[in-house]
Amino acid sequence: MPDIKQFPFTPILGWSNSRYALFSICKRKYFYHYYNKYDPDRPRREIMQYRELVTLPLETGGIVHEVIEALLRRLKQSTEAIDTTKFLEYASRIATNRIQTRRFEELVYGQLDVIREEDLAPGIQECLENLLESSRFAWLMELALEHAGGWIIDPPGYGESRLDELKAYFKVDFLLPFETGYHIIDWKTGKEDPERHRKQLMGYSTWACYHFEVEPEVVWPRLAYLRPEYNEVEETFNDDDLEHFAVQVRAETAEMYEYCRDIQANIPIDITEFSLVDNPRICEYCNFRGICFPELYPADFTHTTD
Repeated sequence: MPDIKQFPFTPILGWSNSRYALFSICKRKYFYHYYNKYDPDRPRREIMQYRELVTLPLETGGIVHEVIEALLRRLKQSTEAIDTTKFLEYASRIATNRIQTRRFEELVYGQLDVIREEDLAPGIQECLENLLESSRFAWLMELALEHAGGWIIDPPGYGESRLDELKAYFKVDFLLPFETGYHIIDWKTGKEDPERHRKQLMGYSTWACYHFEVEPEVVWPRLAYLRPEYNEVEETFNDDDLEHFAVQVRAETAEMYEYCRDIQANIPIDITEFSLVDNPRICEYCNFRGICFPELYPADFTHTTD
């Protein structure tokens, strides 16, 4: 199996589906997330407190991904059957640790007085049990495990790739070679979003084609939705699909470049040029709302979970 290509560090921004989505939602949020050290009025450590906030749904997804990653690494080392009880206990320990070490929006903004394990456990358990009971997991255990030596689990480098000379990131959860091609699986704990997620599938195909120098027809990317029941969305692309995707990525990157005073050094224009979104419903769920509207959304960072 070919190695994943490595790249020297360059400061120029790289496109990613999540970066452009944030850019599209609110330019000020985009600034605080990616360019907070350039705010002339607030210390970076203050902004980073908001940037590092998590929510219960976000942390549920993070824990599920961490546990599945550990599961796959365990399968690479041993073919013994999974003890479901111990597996779920392991997930519970991670959840307890996250509650103790993360700052939750729900606490900081006063939506909850305390975060308990039962606020996370049901969603985590549902996702993991659905995976273990799925036909995909049975396939992994019965057929794909024979090729475990070639599995790539959460590859390094944040999925960095190139479209011509353009930097782009496609974060793949799990890639495995099987028979004549490559399967890519991305675990999802939230709701289906066909338009956004199709872009992710094209990105994963682009990543595999670039790093392994293969045609898109032998790359099979799929999204695995883990709840309310296990469901997969799969699509295979051709050269025309990926070229159209590359045109879109180049256009979206150019939009983000317009907010750089120095593109090569990735230095932004003035913060005042990053406008606030005019949609209270979006602001209501933004982790930075305590900065933009402190009167409406007072934040208490002293409120911690016991």
